[in-house]
Amino acid sequence: MNPQTIQRPRVGIPWRTSTEEVANNLAKTSNYQDAVRAAGGEPVLLSLQHPEKLDELLPALDAFLLPGSPADVNPAEYHEVNRGKSEAPDLPRETIDRAILKHAFGQKKPVLAICYGCQLLNVYLGGTLIQDLREETDTPIAHTRYDIVPQPDEDPIHPAILEQDSRIAKIAQGVEVPVNSSHHQAVERVGKNLHVTAHAPDGTIEAVEWAGDSNWIVGVQWHPERMLGDTFSEHLFRDFIAAASQSRSAVAHP
Repeated sequence: MNPQTIQRPRVGIPWRTSTEEVANNLAKTSNYQDAVRAAGGEPVLLSLQHPEKLDELLPALDAFLLPGSPADVNPAEYHEVNRGKSEAPDLPRETIDRAILKHAFGQKKPVLAICYGCQLLNVYLGGTLIQDLREETDTPIAHTRYDIVPQPDEDPIHPAILEQDSRIAKIAQGVEVPVNSSHHQAVERVGKNLHVTAHAPDGTIEAVEWAGDSNWIVGVQWHPERMLGDTFSEHLFRDFIAAASQSRSAVAHP
């Protein structure tokens, strides 16, 4: 590890799924790693198989990115039953994410939560989820390519309307941005001290921000790590890494 890499803020990223970790399949997790590196951070992959090691690992990290996942959060965690549309939960992933969030909130470390990560953040703070947008809302907007016939190769794109003066609107330097979409669940009742800062045109919640203190915690429903060359996505990651650098500096010089 060269001196320049050592100076980069270290960002913990859990594996997307247990099965991908067992197979050492980094095909999609690498997108998050690459986005963190491009923004000036050093990604640190966190195993889902060894929660007992987290007490040693987490204090050495400056920020955390919670990635997407094909799994869904266990409905029992928000006091609901699976109504037939919620995918099987990945319990090791949920365990690791919850441990990360407990540490991040306790130590005031930044978190960027993406798609599944955003949903789990909301549930962690006492919120609930829509288990299937198409089934429960009759939305005319395609939130996943599986909503489109014939099915396209790429994620659908729709606008996100940003709340004026929110952190994310300041990053975007505007109040409307195009975002990609690959999810069938979404935030329903918002968790404690989370503020909704973006909606899709159909009202689906697209972003939330922590309002409990000044800590940088942002959840987005889209996939900025896959929006290569998109200025807003690049600025979002840079702002996250800047917050991680500030967190690192605060620990080094309290």
